[in-house]
Amino acid sequence: MIPLKRRKVSLTVSQQNDICTFPHVSIFILERKMGTSRRAFLTRLGRSKGFLIKETYSSSITHIVSENNSGDEVQAWLDNQTGPDTSSSVHLLDIRWFTESMEAGHPVAVQDRHALQVNTKPNIDQTAMLVKTYACQRRTPLKHHNSFLTEALEILSQNAEYNDNEGRSVAFRRAASVLKALPHRVKNMEDLRSLPCLGDHSQRVIKEILEDGSSREVESTRQSDQFQAMKALTGIFGVGVRTADRWFREGLRSPDDLVRTGQQLNRAQQAGVQYYDDLQKPVTKAEADVISDIVEKAVRAVLPGAEIRLMGGFRRGKDVGHDVDFLITHPEEGKEEGLMPKITNWLEEQGLLLYEKTTRNSYLEKMDGPARAPNNMDRFERCFSIFKLQTGSETERAVRVDLVVSPYSQFAFATLGWTGSKLFERELRRWAGQEKHMSLSSHALYDSKQNLYLRAKTEEEIFAFLDLEFIPPSERNA
Repeated sequence: MIPLKRRKVSLTVSQQNDICTFPHVSIFILERKMGTSRRAFLTRLGRSKGFLIKETYSSSITHIVSENNSGDEVQAWLDNQTGPDTSSSVHLLDIRWFTESMEAGHPVAVQDRHALQVNTKPNIDQTAMLVKTYACQRRTPLKHHNSFLTEALEILSQNAEYNDNEGRSVAFRRAASVLKALPHRVKNMEDLRSLPCLGDHSQRVIKEILEDGSSREVESTRQSDQFQAMKALTGIFGVGVRTADRWFREGLRSPDDLVRTGQQLNRAQQAGVQYYDDLQKPVTKAEADVISDIVEKAVRAVLPGAEIRLMGGFRRGKDVGHDVDFLITHPEEGKEEGLMPKITNWLEEQGLLLYEKTTRNSYLEKMDGPARAPNNMDRFERCFSIFKLQTGSETERAVRVDLVVSPYSQFAFATLGWTGSKLFERELRRWAGQEKHMSLSSHALYDSKQNLYLRAKTEEEIFAFLDLEFIPPSERNA
């Protein structure tokens, strides 16, 4: 999702119509390490002085201008656009060339002090150089070579989320995602050269782990009273970060503390406390398959011809998960309306529901497309539930199950959105907004330039609309 301020800046840039005085010099300003606002400012400045500045890179570009990037970094970025074996006569320039040209009022001659130096040593890891910036451009397998680093970064990400610092949380997750996509184990800091999304903080943590075997910051975070308490409290079904933080500040540390102090809990939280131990246990693929059979039987009993698909981590190939997600539709548009109460009634009659909360479909295309910023919450008819799963002849356990009903026309978008991972979906929406001027959600894809909705029947079509290589579910584990 593009923040509101960034969207305004981007629109301002694209609407510039200054006269081009120097058409033989075609400039592309690299946003990497610069930021959207500064790039927009420099673009306005250059165009106001008659310079030809392009919004996107193409073979017509003659000068690439960057700030705080090495020649190797810019060359790696260029290789991502054209391929590493493509020869190019484009100038890779430091921002100084641009500012001197602005002062002179015309493009100054390129001097040695302007040109970025590219290291042509043959031992540069081309794989690392070609890692794409957006997670939705990368193939990220379920099993990778750098879990000893990514687990540490994800602890810091989780802690940042507990402290209501979404920006820092996402930064750590993006750094971890890059490491997951590498085809080799990171052995030293040189292996990280030219990789995107690795901020100074993440690099400090990685360096310490590589040199000392662990990070003091990560270990102190993991063992802190706040982290342990927030992990326990947010692990309760129906409890979010803000509620958990309030309880922590009141001195509560665990579900037992909620019971002991007589906290007022809503229905979901009451069920979360009651079945806490069961819901903390991972759900196996075998258990998910048993639940799949139950859900299929329930759906087909009330709506013959419906389609049911197992979603989430299990669709991406995971062996275990914390819940089980299902997406339901019917090829005849409209037949799925009001389906959820029928499904839950059937499940209740079978004695399979320990808890359920159903919400109606509140999506209206006219309101929720271009008018509303895309986010990770859709508005399908759904049921958040806790199933009673028989695990033996005399034993049973509670399992979280989410049921989602999608109209057939939105099924491809719903499938993409409910497959995950969370960061992969976030990066898809960011790519759509920042790179393609589109708005993507689990309901639809809206093209702001053409002022129309782009219809799709498959995930492959959505990737094609976004000019992205199709990434199969098994490689979306960002």
